[in-house]
Amino acid sequence: MSDDPPPPDVLPSGITEIGDGVWTIPDRRVPLVPNVGVVVGDDAVLVVDSAMGPRNGALVLEAARARANGRRVLLTITHFHPEHGFGAQAFKGEATILYNREQFDELHAKGQAYVDLFRTFGSNVEAALEGVQLVDPDEVYDGDARRVDLGSRVADLRTYGRAHTRGDQVVWLSDERILFTGDLVEARIFPIYPYFPPEDADVDGEAWIEVLRKLEALKPRIVVPGHGGVGDAGVIRVAREFHERVRDETYALADAGASADEAVAEIEPKMLELHPDWDQPEWIGFAVRCFHAKRS
Repeated sequence: MSDDPPPPDVLPSGITEIGDGVWTIPDRRVPLVPNVGVVVGDDAVLVVDSAMGPRNGALVLEAARARANGRRVLLTITHFHPEHGFGAQAFKGEATILYNREQFDELHAKGQAYVDLFRTFGSNVEAALEGVQLVDPDEVYDGDARRVDLGSRVADLRTYGRAHTRGDQVVWLSDERILFTGDLVEARIFPIYPYFPPEDADVDGEAWIEVLRKLEALKPRIVVPGHGGVGDAGVIRVAREFHERVRDETYALADAGASADEAVAEIEPKMLELHPDWDQPEWIGFAVRCFHAKRS
């Protein structure tokens, strides 16, 4: 990540309808801006991710209200990372906020540390986080699924356990076959491996691969990744194949006695050659180190 990335601002004027009553505010490939979802039912509107900071959260809420036309608003977050959920304070008292249990616990365990970390990413990110408050959801669900009836359509909130984080959540619109993946899937971006031992080493590449297989099995028609362009099920396959290649090459090197540094030095250039148009190559090394630790 550069010393001062551009302002991580959502742009609600770019909201795009990807299905009947299903909208996204695209990330425009701006670092630390997520793809935000707005799903409209007859009785309620579900927002998927709030973006980062109180100003962005307020802009997302305003965009949702413009499509709600008086309907109640709900917010759910795909995972606890700041660019996805640290605008939730704008929704507190104005909407019903829903989290899964693992995400709720991880927010409590790591939330403030991530605020502090992100503030070191440059003045634009620090400005976006000005006045940020970490708020608890109104409802926390246990188990691996929660069905939300929006009136005329349902949204299934699903978690598959530890992968990118402890409690990644997808939003699956089964009738429309539209899937919001959060950072389990990104398009033309090297997967973000938050592997920062010993403080944070909860990412699990092996489990992540299995989750991606489960998402592929849903056979989605439209996939909204956490970052990057909207695509089809092929976006999930490409992501899975990257994880698998890094895993296989890392394990082979580790088993042959290579250190983590040596594995990074050998694998990173290969991944850059395979994916010259992908963004955020700094995450390749984190992925290698994560897999290498499993062989240590």
